[in-house]
Amino acid sequence: MAENSLSDGGPTDSVEAAKNASNTEKLTDQVMQNPQVLAALQERLDNVSHTPSSYIETLPKAVKRRINALKQLQVRCAHIEAKFYEEVHDLERKYAALYQPLFDKRREFITGDVEPTDAESAWHSENEEEDKLAGDMKNKVVIAEKEAETVEELNPKGIPEFWFTIFRNVDMLSELVQEYDEPILKHLQDIKVKFSDPGQPMSFVLEFHFEPNDYFTNPVLTKTYKMKSEPDKADPFSFEGPEIVDCDGCTIDWKKGKNVTVKTIKKKQKHKGRGTVRTITKQVPNESFFNFFSPLKASGDGESLDEDSEFTLASDFEIGHFFRERIVPRAVLYFTGEAIEDDDNFEEGEEGEEEELEGDEEGEDEDDADVNPKV
Repeated sequence: MAENSLSDGGPTDSVEAAKNASNTEKLTDQVMQNPQVLAALQERLDNVSHTPSSYIETLPKAVKRRINALKQLQVRCAHIEAKFYEEVHDLERKYAALYQPLFDKRREFITGDVEPTDAESAWHSENEEEDKLAGDMKNKVVIAEKEAETVEELNPKGIPEFWFTIFRNVDMLSELVQEYDEPILKHLQDIKVKFSDPGQPMSFVLEFHFEPNDYFTNPVLTKTYKMKSEPDKADPFSFEGPEIVDCDGCTIDWKKGKNVTVKTIKKKQKHKGRGTVRTITKQVPNESFFNFFSPLKASGDGESLDEDSEFTLASDFEIGHFFRERIVPRAVLYFTGEAIEDDDNFEEGEEGEEEELEGDEEGEDEDDADVNPKV
């Protein structure tokens, strides 16, 4: 009876199964070390569609296991990279303090509170001689008109409409500005970037400083952009550095009848019973640059935004980043248009490289077709 029980799936069978599994594993290792087998496997892989996912699926289980280990290392790298960007943010804060005295002097020159010295205003132009000759000719032509002009007209205070001109020059900003926004933006005196304090969540604030005006009482309008520098738990490999995740605006204290972000419409209503008609007025949203300070909020309750809202929010983040990285640090070059030309040349260069790469790929396809024509 004991012999029958052992032969019917007892301990002896388990031992045999373990031996067979061990032998199979050893045989697999021996086969994988055989050059002919590996060559046959490579030939099979060459005939498979060359997409990354299809290639990975054909790999042995042991290789896939090692790839998973590499992914674990990559996640750890992403977390180290996040720490790196946090320190970069600290460096930005440190150097912002060094830039600020220069930006303060820039504001004084723009507003006319301070006049630059001859040394501060000396600048060598590549076309200096041509400019000088052109200037001499122009002076001779208009000398009579200049004599009739007043000293104030010849020498206006500061640099008139400095920031408004930048808004007008930069397409990304000019698209937001309506005609009724323009008189307000002419009162803009400065734009500053303030970084979050040490130990606080990563963020930056855009400060728009206005001189006293007839439109609102705020001396400063602010926009705060909140940032995140950590890999997404659901998709850690998408991490490419800090990203803006939300933003807050401010309340604009509009003077009576001056709020350009709303418009008043009149509508006639007819009473169903009496048939009388009355006119009602109500305020509705109006397109304006100053809606920039009443931004759409990123969804924080797990609900996804619709496509239009996501696009609006992404555009807002892009504008905030552009102010921080380009407009504020290089304001004078956007005023003169030099930075815009550089941006255009850079974009054209990128497009040229893409076209050249596409052309190369087409050429490669043609060569492949000659060597390995499809049947």
